Amino acid sequence: MGIVRVTNLKKTYGDFTAVKDISFEIRQGEIFGFLGPNGAGKTSTINMMTGLSRPTAGEIMVDGMDVRKHTKKVQAVMGIVPDESNLYNEMDGFENLCFCAALYGMRKKEREPKARQLLELFRLKDAGKRPFKAYSKGMRRKLTIAAALIHSPRILFLDEPTTGIDVESSRQIREMIVGLKQQGTTIFLTTHYIEEAERICERIAFIAQGRIVASGTVPELMKSVSHGYAIQFVIDEKAEKYAAGLQGHFESSKVEIRSEHSLAMLSEQRIPLFPVMEFFHSKGVEVYEARELRPSLEDVFVKLTGIESSTLKKDKEKGGGR
Repeated sequence: MGIVRVTNLKKTYGDFTAVKDISFEIRQGEIFGFLGPNGAGKTSTINMMTGLSRPTAGEIMVDGMDVRKHTKKVQAVMGIVPDESNLYNEMDGFENLCFCAALYGMRKKEREPKARQLLELFRLKDAGKRPFKAYSKGMRRKLTIAAALIHSPRILFLDEPTTGIDVESSRQIREMIVGLKQQGTTIFLTTHYIEEAERICERIAFIAQGRIVASGTVPELMKSVSHGYAIQFVIDEKAEKYAAGLQGHFESSKVEIRSEHSLAMLSEQRIPLFPVMEFFHSKGVEVYEARELRPSLEDVFVKLTGIESSTLKKDKEKGGGR
């Protein structure tokens, strides 16, 4: 049994159903990713899991406790990082961390050393005495995560941890997430960044329109989609000159032009390489490269959800998520 178990979870707002009867488990010490576009139900789910919103129906068990019945006890073992910072603008970094620690009942002799340790860990030591309102977006995000870790939670909930921040801060946060996992922290994160989910999550659930469409490890998700076979050829001539001829010669395959000098052959069956090379040789065409194309996690997401990857890219540009 996982440290987190969600069963038949549902959330409605009037006539609108944001989360539709979803179930999943999170194992102790893993990074579990919730991947989907804006409006998919990610934030509604994380708010219910952390006791910030009441489910319309269903059950959420965290560390053996029912979130609805024992909200305060459950929140004591959680670190919660909302999609918008909940820290105080007038306080500096050190004061914010100490204040959060006090809310968790930590004594002064415990919270001050822990606050200094986290400022060091998150590379915010030099900014520790500056007011929070003077921090950059990346620094604000890092301090918000540090505040969620002040009481050494067993489970960390991160809602869109790298949305709207610079590349370097995003990289540092991903490294910290992986480091926390290595120390035994269980991590649940929502994201609409496919690359982020693929890079750091051990298991991923695809959510679209309030439903979980698929879940598993990246290899498991890849296997769940029948993609056939594809080979890309890079040649010394313009690809459009030979696409029709290649299609006519190999009718069971689909030929696509990928760029000025490359084209791809797609088929449900394995594509024998030698006859294709013979075709190009007979035309006096030099083949610089022939390589098998494998599906990406993005391809799998599009096929399983019906949502174009461009939708996620637009969400990324907007810098928001729900």
